[in-house]
Amino acid sequence: MFVVGVTGGIGSGKTAVTNCFADLGIAIVDADVASRVVVEPGRPALEAIANHFGPDLLLPDGTLNRPAMRREIFSDPEKKRWLESLLHPLINAEVHRQIDTATTPYVIFVSPLLVEGTHGSLCDRVLVVDVSEELQLQRTMARDNNDAEQVKRIMASQASRQQRLARADDVIENSGSLDELRLKVAALHHRYLQLAAQKSVS
Repeated sequence: MFVVGVTGGIGSGKTAVTNCFADLGIAIVDADVASRVVVEPGRPALEAIANHFGPDLLLPDGTLNRPAMRREIFSDPEKKRWLESLLHPLINAEVHRQIDTATTPYVIFVSPLLVEGTHGSLCDRVLVVDVSEELQLQRTMARDNNDAEQVKRIMASQASRQQRLARADDVIENSGSLDELRLKVAALHHRYLQLAAQKSVS
């Protein structure tokens, strides 16, 4: 399977880009979605989290209390390491399962940590969704109702814009309209269909 990794900083418009690919009939595999699947009620990971951190990490309906989990791990690096060692292999397995069962000519794989983590090794090409840091800040504040300092902290914890662009095979500059974005995605879609066809016969 030909895999195109999509990444970009917070507020860059990754979801808008992947929605455009989905509209063209391409399967989307999202690491964030996989991370939610592996902690669904009834899954061993959720039971392990509750046993390790206590039942307060579960909501009344039995699902993971994500805000409480974030508070727990960001206050203690050791707890964050424990959680990552539990979840990362499970997330990777779920991502591989979704890629292996996709039936489209190629797959779009979305991961916020494509540059920082190990997910880049899954990809034949890396597509970076790029906007200025000022636009990242504006969009994220408007979308998430976060203050500027909180957004800046999130941006600082991610790979820098320069690091992402250095890793890119393709770049979508996403400061324009949705119609402009669709045209850019359509051009890349045509290119990826060609590359996927070449890979399948090589």
